[in-house]
Amino acid sequence: MALLEPVPDKLRPRRTDGPAADRVPDEQASGTPDALRADLVRLLGPDKVLHTVSDLVKYASDASPYRFVPKVVVIAEHVADVAAVLRYAHEHGREIVFRAAGTSLNGQAQGGDILVDVRRHWTGVEVLDGGAEARIRPGTTVGRVNITLSRYGRLMGPDPASSRACTVGGVVANNASGMTAGVTRNSYRLLSSLTLVLPSGTVVDTAAPDADALLRKAEPELCEGLLALKAEIEGDAALVSRIRAKYELKNTNGYRLDAFLDGSTPVEILRGLMVGSQGTLGFIAETVFRTVSLDRLTHTALLFFPDLTAAAAAVPLFNEAGARAVELMDGNTLRACADVEGVPADWADLPQETAALLVEFRAPDDSAHQADRRAAAGVLEGLTLVAPVASVTNRFTEDPATIRTYWHAREAFMTAVGKARPAGSTLITEDFAVPPSRLAEACEALAALQLRHGFDAAVAGHAAHGNLHFLLAFEAGRPEEVQRYAAFMDDFCAMVVDRFDGSLKAEHATGRNMTPFLEAEWGARATGLMWRIKEIIDPAGVLAPGVVLNRDARAHLRGLKTIPTIEAVADSCIECGFCEPVCPSRDLTTTPRQRIVLRREMMRQPAGSPVMDSLLDSYGYDAVDTCAGDSTCAIACPVGIDTGAMMKRFRHQRHSEREERTAARVARRFSLVESSVRAALGVADHLGDRVLGGVTSAVRKAVSPDLAPEWIPGIPGPAPARLPHTDRATATAVYYVACVNRIFGGPDGASGPSLPEAVVALAHRAGLPVWIPPDLAGSCCATIWHSKGYDDGNTVMANRTVERAWEWTDGGRLPLVVDASSCTLGIGREVVPYLTPANRKKHEALTVVDSVEWAATELLPRLRVTERMDSAVLHPTCSMRHLGDVEELRAVAEFVAEDVHVPVYAECCGFAGDRGLLHKELTESATAHEAAEVAAGSYDAYLSANRTCEIGMEHATGRPYRSVLLALERATRPAGPGPAR
Repeated sequence: MALLEPVPDKLRPRRTDGPAADRVPDEQASGTPDALRADLVRLLGPDKVLHTVSDLVKYASDASPYRFVPKVVVIAEHVADVAAVLRYAHEHGREIVFRAAGTSLNGQAQGGDILVDVRRHWTGVEVLDGGAEARIRPGTTVGRVNITLSRYGRLMGPDPASSRACTVGGVVANNASGMTAGVTRNSYRLLSSLTLVLPSGTVVDTAAPDADALLRKAEPELCEGLLALKAEIEGDAALVSRIRAKYELKNTNGYRLDAFLDGSTPVEILRGLMVGSQGTLGFIAETVFRTVSLDRLTHTALLFFPDLTAAAAAVPLFNEAGARAVELMDGNTLRACADVEGVPADWADLPQETAALLVEFRAPDDSAHQADRRAAAGVLEGLTLVAPVASVTNRFTEDPATIRTYWHAREAFMTAVGKARPAGSTLITEDFAVPPSRLAEACEALAALQLRHGFDAAVAGHAAHGNLHFLLAFEAGRPEEVQRYAAFMDDFCAMVVDRFDGSLKAEHATGRNMTPFLEAEWGARATGLMWRIKEIIDPAGVLAPGVVLNRDARAHLRGLKTIPTIEAVADSCIECGFCEPVCPSRDLTTTPRQRIVLRREMMRQPAGSPVMDSLLDSYGYDAVDTCAGDSTCAIACPVGIDTGAMMKRFRHQRHSEREERTAARVARRFSLVESSVRAALGVADHLGDRVLGGVTSAVRKAVSPDLAPEWIPGIPGPAPARLPHTDRATATAVYYVACVNRIFGGPDGASGPSLPEAVVALAHRAGLPVWIPPDLAGSCCATIWHSKGYDDGNTVMANRTVERAWEWTDGGRLPLVVDASSCTLGIGREVVPYLTPANRKKHEALTVVDSVEWAATELLPRLRVTERMDSAVLHPTCSMRHLGDVEELRAVAEFVAEDVHVPVYAECCGFAGDRGLLHKELTESATAHEAAEVAAGSYDAYLSANRTCEIGMEHATGRPYRSVLLALERATRPAGPGPAR
């Protein structure tokens, strides 16, 4: 055991809410049953079988109110794995559930037996026919598909609010639609073809010319059964009429019976049936979509009405005027969104009865855009609007930032209202559709029903399509609360079906909470046909039993998850999963949602629980050590939950007083540390990577892998010990050379100036000279201590640096320009909680500016390009995303290069200061997709804005990443050698 190995017990909760009724029982503390694990390891190999209790718990929750703990998790890499697991399930009487993003709202991604992860190895987009179509793998998020397609002026038709997190496979499986898709731009209408794996293991490519012949040969009974059902349905005129009428509204409840009317062959019928089948009829291994026009010209307004009825009455007017989207938000939703970053704070003061419509017109050209403006103005003129708070304008706008804020508020509906729910309560999201002409009536009826059952109303929805969403919160651990929910559901379903003849599930798919009510909506005849579909395609009932069809009238009340109280920073999490696509450790250990899910399971356990002990044994590495601490999860989370901050607290919690004192001592002597590391890098230049790797590996084993760094190829030599000479008297800014740029040189073999030399040259060239303080040594942004949870060292360094910055900038008169984005973030924001009251006042007077933002806004207008490169690829750092200057990075790059490419998967590299040296596997995993995209191209320059991130990206890609400011200096250099001024 390493000398300073963290003790798992230090993370043991001081108290728990347990034992909870839905806790993982003691007998599952060892994880997957031995026989099942051994079978699957023999079948697939050990790397594809997750089996610890920690593995099982982190996959047991999704965005729904349900929780089912699987017996084993399989990480499928390709179709052969899926087919093999399906055959195994047939032979051994097992059940299988597929899981991709886990953003489904009704428990479709959960099961109590074999769960197959089809996200991790299932990403990729191939653009076809100039963007008219796209071949998409099922684990790719809709957001990343749209980034790719937008370069061709195209988009996917489905646009759910969870687009940044949900995957295409899940969108097809649930027929999720979103803001603008309606019934014409959804998966059913735009899916050109798909490749699927049937429950038997048979693989079907519906685009293959001989697909039907191959299917008849492999599955003759299935083909006969589907054609017999088709003939039976088509022979019943009343049923045909009913089916067509049901799909005039958005409807994802049950199987797509119109597939039998729209398809003429078994393969065509299967293609239709797979849409909205929720993983119960097969696995969607690949899709080909017809895309839609991006229509970049937008005209948008957020309009406030006195009440829901008035807002709903305006919806048909905007529909008739040609609006692409008409979104409804009630007063409770608007008030909850006041906590969402960027949303006006005065929304919290809106009267509860207020309602709003988010209306957007989109046009492909100026002529259509002008027509949209006229149409919008015509409707607006006849409306009676209110402006109950100062931020309300009730005007159409074309300002991108304002439009982003409006949509951000709308997309945050579920999480914002969820954050406001009572602590410990479970959140349920329902969606239904009524004829759009009866939307106002439906709003009134829903509000009355919620009031009758004691639920706070919170309503939003795709009003243009008569599709409403609402949230319910109750305590799933209290039987009387569950009964209250059950009574509400009975009345709600009766209202939608009997009063409105509507859809009980408009776009969230049937799921576990609507299966008991399927027959109430469709009737016995149609529901019986759905049971026969399942029996024809999955006669053994292997796939996701109970997700679409269930004879248990109380199925929606089983498996409801409790929400025990955890640390305040994350307690409001509703487990939506929006954070997961940006998490550096998502494919290595755990995601932010999973870190929270595991902590909640600890709180469900009683004292002395073997499950608790097992979870704690894994949590240190899986959750705490491999968290990059970059807090991009807080950016992705609509309500800003910062799981990275929680992990840093846990790191601090594991420290002894002696360790804290040692970290503070290092901070006080940081000048010596700087010079020592520079000297060590100089020695390292003369030793091989193999020798250094061996030495650091031995030290890590002896001390701790979370304290001793590991040598990786690509670590550069030392930076020059002397910084460029500058003059304080003529300076327009103070140039803070970050410690990483005082320690590390540029990429090995690179010629030209150092970064400090380049910045000084650029400043002089632009007529804005800078001054480098002579006493920089020993100062730092404090991220080294902050990221590890060393509060004492963090406090020492934070106060020292702010005190010096106050003196350097003449009390804040000059801006402090920082040449590493993470250090800008550290000095500008992260040091604040650790400052003394006096130094906090000094900090308030400082203007801390990132060097890239400074270059984009101050230098570029004063510089001239003398040598432009052809191409560059960018790595925007996570700190830049926090600072909001990613566009400035692009602006500088576009100033020096003809073609600038930002990879679709450009996210946090996971290097996180020195964490990539402590856990190189984190950076390797975090950058895998981005590195593959970079390696597939050829560029003149590989640019970023943070030295450690550049080191991490060079390690991941083998390409020489460097600061964009070095490229700017070279591109604007006057003719002649050296960094001329």
